[in-house]
This record gives sequence, C-alpha cells and structure tokens, in this order.
Amino acid sequence: MSENMSRISDAEWKVMEIAWRQHPITAAEIIEELIVKTDWNRKTIHTLIRRLVQKEVLGIEKENPYVYYPLIGEEFCKKEETKSFLEKVYNGSLQLLMANFLKNENLSKNEIKELKKLLDECDDRGDEK
Repeated sequence: MSENMSRISDAEWKVMEIAWRQHPITAAEIIEELIVKTDWNRKTIHTLIRRLVQKEVLGIEKENPYVYYPLIGEEFCKKEETKSFLEKVYNGSLQLLMANFLKNENLSKNEIKELKKLLDECDDRGDEK
C-alpha cells in the first residue's frame, strides 16, 4: 500500500480529499467540485480519477453512473505522506524537522503550550513501554 501512496501526485491528492469526505461519489460530482476550485478541465480530472483507480487507491463500482470510493484511509495516507516527506527532506529525522520548524516559525504562546502538551503525552506513553 505505501508503494501506491508514494506515487500519488498533488493533483491526485485533491481528488482523494473529495473521495474521503464524500463517498461513494460519481465522477461528475468530483468534477463539479474540482472545476470550481481549480483551472482543470473535465478530461484532466477524469485522467486523475483513472490513475487513482489504476494505482488501487480509489475503488470503482461499475454501476450507471460509475461510483468511486477510497481504498486507503485518509489517516493512513497522511502518515505515509509524512514519512515520505521526513525521509526525503530530513533523512528520516523527526528531531531535525522539529528543530528546523521551531527555529523558523513564530509560534504563539498557545501553540507552544499545545506542542508541550503533545510532547508530554508522548513522554508519558514512553514510560508505559
């Protein structure tokens, strides 16, 4: 499954966001939503849908009209995308990512508080292992 995930383009991701939010869904419904949000034509969107079916990320029921549904969950895809990004940009180091992020972002006190809370939760889980 992760092999398929690494091949999903940014444009295909937009199709999947719609499919995760609303499924089963027809190609016409996907097109209707993407035409408003992008400058893509119908043929381009059909191509994206077809590619996702070929990659076995989007399923199809050959009814009239065809309906599509995700074969891979959104949370799983986000985890895979995160792993791929982390490996590609930071050689797999979460610490380097966080250090770079914290040095270069102006975080509010509330955001810092939330990050500390998340880190404390991770630390507590580590104590249980």
